[in-house]
Amino acid sequence: MNAMRQIFLNLITNAVQAMPEGGELMLRTALVGENRIRLDVRDTGVGIPREHLQDIFNPFYTTKAPGQGTGLGLSVVHSILQRYQGEIQVTSEVGAGTTFTIELPCQCHVEAD
Repeated sequence: MNAMRQIFLNLITNAVQAMPEGGELMLRTALVGENRIRLDVRDTGVGIPREHLQDIFNPFYTTKAPGQGTGLGLSVVHSILQRYQGEIQVTSEVGAGTTFTIELPCQCHVEAD
């Protein structure tokens, strides 16, 4: 479960840092079919410029000021998800915020009401 903790920590930390003046952070989970779970982490922060999206999962890539980040958080998330056959997608709009969506296989058991 340490891996999941690392995913949450990195995505939530990035979201909070993207909202220096405050904003909204939303976490949403959902079952996808019978054997996958989806997690959305959405913020109303500064957003990521389109030209940076292709690089954000590269190790040491950061748009933060020196001393503000290592550029490893999203790379670590991506590596963990690959190890567990997961996927990550990002949508972002400058000035409106960013959503990271991850999907992972699970052995889900849902009880009927």
